[in-house]
Amino acid sequence: MFAGPLDESIVKRARDKGVVDLKIHHLRDWAHDRHRTVDDRPFGGGPGMLLKPEPLFEAVESLRREKTRVILLSPAGRPFQQAIARELAQADDLLLVTGHYEGFDERVREALADDELSIGDYVLTNGALPAMVVIDAVVRLLPGALGDDESSHDESFSDGLLEYPHYTRPAEFRGMKVPDVLVSGHHAEIEKWRREQARVRTKERRPDLL
Repeated sequence: MFAGPLDESIVKRARDKGVVDLKIHHLRDWAHDRHRTVDDRPFGGGPGMLLKPEPLFEAVESLRREKTRVILLSPAGRPFQQAIARELAQADDLLLVTGHYEGFDERVREALADDELSIGDYVLTNGALPAMVVIDAVVRLLPGALGDDESSHDESFSDGLLEYPHYTRPAEFRGMKVPDVLVSGHHAEIEKWRREQARVRTKERRPDLL
């Protein structure tokens, strides 16, 4: 699942330039029985299967370095936001642990994880897609990942608000005109308009951010 998204666009260029080093590890490599079992039924009954502690502990302990931050991807984690992406972009080494089935044995959370993140209030088949979301959001913030590092400082959520509207040529299309202030050349007025529009858009669409 990781091969496509991590081999395209900004993430691929960042990997090619050595901005980030990404490795995918298979949990079954740390399972030692004949069937390379990584899951089992939950104590107390109930549907589904849980990832077992033995292969997860062995995997994390063999991969973790001195400054590694171990992060579980789970619906029970704290909501992943741009501020967290910026925080993670400062880390030396991240180890993202993707859940599957009904999730993790609780001892994994208690003894191995430094953090637990969720990308939204919904349930996915497994933690691979959330991990890709986190990787993409973090990699683009690394110095050298974008063509212009300033791009990541002036976008939605960079200042807690949604981004202001954007326009490009032509100045008029099917009767719809670009706001006069944007073609005025008056940079202070443009900046003022953008701040106002960002606040209006946020109030309309995401008042919880204000």
